[in-house]
Order: sequence, then C-alpha cells, then structure tokens
Amino acid sequence: MPATAVGSHEHSTAPAPAAAPLTISADAVQQRSLAPLEAWFSLEPQVLLSHSGQLNLDFQWPRQADDPRELSEIPELRLWSLRADALCPWLPLLLERSNGQLTRHVAMLLPHQFSRSEGIRFAPDSLELWMTHRLFLLDHWCRSHGLNARGNLEQMAAVLGYELDASFWQGLD
Repeated sequence: MPATAVGSHEHSTAPAPAAAPLTISADAVQQRSLAPLEAWFSLEPQVLLSHSGQLNLDFQWPRQADDPRELSEIPELRLWSLRADALCPWLPLLLERSNGQLTRHVAMLLPHQFSRSEGIRFAPDSLELWMTHRLFLLDHWCRSHGLNARGNLEQMAAVLGYELDASFWQGLD
C-alpha cells in the first residue's frame, strides 16, 4: 500500500472528492484504515495540489462529556494519524490551515504542549526536523511530477510557525 498512497500507481484526472469534511469513523480509527482517504490516492499530483489547504478531517470518535483531552491527546487518533502521514505524505499540504486542521494533524505526530490560553506549542526541535523532512519530501515529489509548490510549502510551514530562511531551497534544483 505505501507505493499506492505515495502515488506510484495509475492516476486519475477525475476531480477531487467533495470539499465537505471527510469523516473518519471510529471503526476506521480502530482498524487504522485509510479507506476514507482512498478517493485521494488515485488523483494526479496537480489535482491534489489544486486542493491544497482545503481538506478537513472530521474524527467521529466517541468521548465522554467530561473528557478534557484534545483530539491530539487520544492515542488511537494519534496512531491513525501517524499511519496516514506515513502513507500519504502529501496529506499535510492538503489539510485546511485557517481552522487548525493542519496544526491538529501535526500535533498528532509531534510532541507538544497545549494550553487553553496559548494553544498548541510544539517541541521546537521536533517541529524543525519534521518540517524540514516534509519540505524536502514534498518538494522532491512535486518536482518529480513537473510541479513547483514551494510557495505553497512555505505557506504550510508558516502556519506552523516555522520560518524558512531565504536560502533554504538553494542547491535543491
């Protein structure tokens, strides 16, 4: 499945799935099933990129009313998100940014602290390593398909509070 998720099989030029929130059921989480993302796997890279910052994941996870945890603190959701991130490396680029989808996804993957007043604070070293890895990976993936998404990648990084030095892309062409 990794080759499929990354996009090395036949691609479709069909339009992306609807912009409505993508429901991730408790069953999908329990089984670590990426079936909810399946429609995205077959899309051409340029179609995927045309939906950057638009995907919303709606976890339908049962919780007690008095459960104080954020979604990123629930081990089962973190495990599903780790699998999705590993097999769909383009996922962070697609996730909606202004309502916190991208930030929540990264919180599922990285050590962080949460406070009601300050929000999510990532461990700086972890964020730097993950972000640098993801930028290299997605830049290479885009360029291997004849696409340039560096501006989009820079926006994704900025949402997470990661500033790129102007020289970051030097030597990567």
